[in-house]
Amino acid sequence: MYPRLPASLYLLLFSPLLQVVQPIPVPPPAQRCPIYAHYATERHDGQVDVSPGKHQLPFQRPSTECRTYYSHEVEGAIKRLRPKIKDPDLFRLFENAFPNTLDTAVRWKGFAWENGTEGTFTDEDLAFVITGDIDAMWLRDSANQILSYLPVLEPSSDPKSLAALFRGVINVQSRYIKITPYCHAFQPPPESQLPLPFNGAYMQNTVHMFGQVGYDQKKTFDCKWELDSLASFLQISSDYYNATGDIGPFKKYTWVDTVKVILDAVEAMRTATYTADGHIAPSGYTMVGRTNRATETTSNDGLGNPVIWTGMIRSTFRPSDDATIFQYLIPSNMMFARYLETALVIMQDIDTLKSRQLSERMREMAAEIRAGITKYGIISHPLLGAIFAFEVDGYGSQNLMDDANLPSLLSASMMGYVNSRDEVYQNTRMFALSEMNPYWAFGEVFNAIGGPHNGPTKGWPLAGIVRILTSEDASGQEIRNELRQILNTTDGLGLIHETVNSWNARDWSRQWFGWANGMFGQMILDLEQRMPHLLAESYQN
Repeated sequence: MYPRLPASLYLLLFSPLLQVVQPIPVPPPAQRCPIYAHYATERHDGQVDVSPGKHQLPFQRPSTECRTYYSHEVEGAIKRLRPKIKDPDLFRLFENAFPNTLDTAVRWKGFAWENGTEGTFTDEDLAFVITGDIDAMWLRDSANQILSYLPVLEPSSDPKSLAALFRGVINVQSRYIKITPYCHAFQPPPESQLPLPFNGAYMQNTVHMFGQVGYDQKKTFDCKWELDSLASFLQISSDYYNATGDIGPFKKYTWVDTVKVILDAVEAMRTATYTADGHIAPSGYTMVGRTNRATETTSNDGLGNPVIWTGMIRSTFRPSDDATIFQYLIPSNMMFARYLETALVIMQDIDTLKSRQLSERMREMAAEIRAGITKYGIISHPLLGAIFAFEVDGYGSQNLMDDANLPSLLSASMMGYVNSRDEVYQNTRMFALSEMNPYWAFGEVFNAIGGPHNGPTKGWPLAGIVRILTSEDASGQEIRNELRQILNTTDGLGLIHETVNSWNARDWSRQWFGWANGMFGQMILDLEQRMPHLLAESYQN
């Protein structure tokens, strides 16, 4: 997203914002809630008993009146798992991490104004969910944060339900995408009446979209073209529909129009760099950043490195918010193709002339992307044979690596793009989880995939979680090893951090990172279904 700073510097930068924006509900003055960016860096010893394991993890949930959203499904899952998770540190990490987004990051939940004008409210759910320590709503992060609760989602028309929160995220993302489909992070909706944080990146970056310069800072917080942001919208849409069977929000509001905007936007990013007669082809998005970090800007005056037409979609930035080297980012194209295929089911079930036409367009595009990945994205590795490249340009250039952020090559089976036993995927998984991957962080403390966002030796616990979710080791040893590692990464604070130095557990980034915390809980629920005996074991040694 941005260059990751030490926790102490985050406090200095973001404390003023977080002091202004109070969690919901706002407690009485005598019970003023702590700023969670501070709270998450402290152990609170003496307030609640620490876990009776070697890590002695503190309880990190805010008091009940300071939590920003309540879900009986989530609270029920925590209660259900208490007797099943025998390791006290593992349970404490689960009960801290799983509800973290609901406890701390739902800045607002409400309804849309009629015709966008202040006054009369409609029944359209809206929600504003921040990443954690950054007071804005990322499309990718917010979708994944809420999708952590998919395993416990129940259908409900109650406006205070977990289902309503899902609908609120889908509806507000739909609005954002229609405003600027190439942007990835947004401001609170006006209905929330929340103050608008300022992002200094606006002054550093020059963005062109469809030939227009810039974007509205009152609506958009930051604007990097990341294909996975739109894929995340399709994912949360189809996952909600599959879990609840509720087609109402897709029929009633602007979802169909938003998908058309998405298709038009990505079509403009499928073009080759050059026209048939050698001129520069128009591009839907370009960006130039004034920065001393190569990952925060692009080459060739915002066009990026040249590509040929492959059927895939160019992505200027990765899910880590770092610039791509070669614009055909394979994991993001995998994700987009996969969730085009699942979301077109909603289009078919809406069953209007427009939705049927769009569903056919979605099917054709997904097939073309898949064909492009197969033709250009599979390369021959000298030791492993056929593997997926991370990025390609169609000319033959390829970037061989994997990054911790999702979508990743490691996550290809998790999102259903390939079968977990697919030979190319298995070879790729072996590559990603080894020193053959240039961003494999390894050391005495932690071994996991990292990335250029925080640099070498910085492993991401999020990647360790994905390793568990994609593991098919029948013995369970891979999962046991990973659980022990993750328990060692919290620096005694009992929360999942963004990155951890592979040689120093006290050197970490982001004390408040909702996505990774929620996904840890989702992983524990997955183990409850797949390998429950692993939850009954001790991880103290």
